[in-house]
Amino acid sequence: MAGIVAMKCGVAAGLPGLTSAPRGARAASSSSINLANPFLRGSSAASTSLNLANVRGDSRVTCFTRDWLRTDLTVIGFGFSGWLAPSSILAINGQSLTGLFFDSIGPELAHWPTGPTLSSPFWLWMVTWHLGLFSCLTLGQIGFKGRSDGYF
Repeated sequence: MAGIVAMKCGVAAGLPGLTSAPRGARAASSSSINLANPFLRGSSAASTSLNLANVRGDSRVTCFTRDWLRTDLTVIGFGFSGWLAPSSILAINGQSLTGLFFDSIGPELAHWPTGPTLSSPFWLWMVTWHLGLFSCLTLGQIGFKGRSDGYF
């Protein structure tokens, strides 16, 4: 089975006797495939895909930009207000999601060193409110940065 997987991938899986050639066919050259492992001692120096010519003097190699999140206070402000406005609409029995969440905090703090019980409605309002907030922030970051980078 491993031979079939190795043939489909076009790679010898490192097992003795497995090559990328189909069964019954002889390899064009008599030389074997050199599967050097840089973690084993005594093997020849393995070539790496890392270009060492581009290494800076501080010997740090990064595969991504340091500011990969590219935080922007504009996105955070618009994302928060973009969630706060719709979650404040009186839609749940004449109350808003924000109001229900903030109102559920007080009774839980009244018996404070004891935390909220699992049957407390606080958990429902907290999870729902925060899922909406983080969705708005994530989609706002994607939309704002995608627009500024020219994706759409």
